[in-house]
Amino acid sequence: MSETGADVAGAVVRRAVVTGASSGIGAATVRGLRAAGWDVVGVARREDRLAALAAETGASFFVADLTKQADVDALAAHLAATGPLHAVVNNAGGAKGLASVEGSEADDWQWMFEINVVAVKRVITALLPQLRATVLADGGSADILNVTSIAGHVAYAGGGGYNAAKFAAHAMTAVLRLELNGEPIRVIEVAPGMVHTEEFSLVRFGGDQARADAVYADVPDPLVADDVADEIVHALTRPPHVDLDLIVIKPVAQSAPHLVAKGALAPRV
Repeated sequence: MSETGADVAGAVVRRAVVTGASSGIGAATVRGLRAAGWDVVGVARREDRLAALAAETGASFFVADLTKQADVDALAAHLAATGPLHAVVNNAGGAKGLASVEGSEADDWQWMFEINVVAVKRVITALLPQLRATVLADGGSADILNVTSIAGHVAYAGGGGYNAAKFAAHAMTAVLRLELNGEPIRVIEVAPGMVHTEEFSLVRFGGDQARADAVYADVPDPLVADDVADEIVHALTRPPHVDLDLIVIKPVAQSAPHLVAKGALAPRV
């Protein structure tokens, strides 16, 4: 496969950009799309992790901090110079803290809004013209897929800043879908619940490994990154007239953000 968007037989090879690709759901999505035959550009801040993922999967990569407009502009220029773009997976995001609205740090809220909302807006603004250009060139379709969270649908105590940011990301996704009505560009939201990744809770709790591990202790089979990536790949590979507007994915043990079963699941007698 090549950056031109065609394989040796001349068939169109779809190309996606995946943000937050250095770990967790983003890295798993790169692997899944590559396995499905896509060209993939992984984007994140950590070059060493991106390079290792590229060596493993054959994906390409671009180092960028998506909270910086200059980096987003450079990413857009790189993508425009290297081939058509069929899909954007906005996966980069994160949480900080579990304090109350009153007691939480405003700086943590600002960080959460920058990475979960404003950065996604920056990427959409920068790359939507390229998606349109690809559709015009090949007569096909394109996709914008935003990874949000069930925290963007259901509030929970201690979630104030993260709830607010993900509610905003959910709303932005819904508005974008309205704005793109009439264009062959699907807008998809994937909202995971509890996913046991190496970094999400570790970042949330400022590097406190014991506190991060406690989140998943005794929870039977929390989701892993591959579970969410499977749904992302599934949504992107549906026939172009099928739009999976919203996919909510949780482990069976989790009924809501604040209600997670501990211990083995068993029927009530």
